[in-house]
Amino acid sequence: MQFIRDIYAEKGRSGQPVISFEFFPPKTPEGDRALLEKTIPALKELRPDFCSVTYGAGGSTRDKTLMIVDRIQREHRITAMAHLTCVNSTKEQLGEVLVEAKGLGIKNIVALRGDPPGGNGEFKKTEGGFEFSHELVTFVRQTGDFSIGTAGFPEGHIACTDGKYVDWQRLKAKVDAGADFILTQLFFDNADFFEFWEHVRNKLGVTVPITPGVIPILSAAQIQRFTAMCGARIPAPLRQRLEELGGNDEAVAEFGIEYATKQCEDLLKAGVPGLHFYTLNKARSTTQVIKNLGFA
Repeated sequence: MQFIRDIYAEKGRSGQPVISFEFFPPKTPEGDRALLEKTIPALKELRPDFCSVTYGAGGSTRDKTLMIVDRIQREHRITAMAHLTCVNSTKEQLGEVLVEAKGLGIKNIVALRGDPPGGNGEFKKTEGGFEFSHELVTFVRQTGDFSIGTAGFPEGHIACTDGKYVDWQRLKAKVDAGADFILTQLFFDNADFFEFWEHVRNKLGVTVPITPGVIPILSAAQIQRFTAMCGARIPAPLRQRLEELGGNDEAVAEFGIEYATKQCEDLLKAGVPGLHFYTLNKARSTTQVIKNLGFA
């Protein structure tokens, strides 16, 4: 398995974008089987450069996150990365996760502050833990030889009341602490990403790869829930189209494929170093977007 920093370096030299997929740990045995036996094998056919697996709100899926990452690497020979958050964990507990990850041959970690239990309410620092993600980045960097990713927010983090420019300055602190690459939160207006990208690179001097996160919309109700939680804006024309399609999830999914394809085409023309797909543990839409882009 490779360090993801090396994957970006190799692809950058060849002028090819890094393609990556994100999964979340299912809540049921049926969901586990669907992800591990159907979704991941289907998406493997697209030859992704790496996959990532999230860490549940409140740090609730530690064991399952590592299990899924381990199985992706052992059974499918795809480099995979585990998310790690500050929530509900002391430094000692976080250190235990890193030791376990290293023992499984996991070389890549996404270091995040994380969401509070249930995904709602204010973040509260755990006694003996960390308050900010840059502290976790520093800890991971000091703990072992991992390639470290972190999150960027093109519209600013929903919890940052000081505005997006302050949030972007905090992103620079995470890179200065040792993050090797940045994966962004989902967004639907590429202008938001381009403003963020230009500011972080040209005004703040961040040189690590910054990869946009893209989500092919599957249903109107679902994306409204997601954006409410993460603070991403649904542009008026997109909202209007989703309202027109209403509860027709099949039509929404087809439109989502079309919209994500156009987003990706525009981003690739601008020279982004990669595309990170939020798959929602489904293969169909991401597969079709990758095919539309000519990568499969």
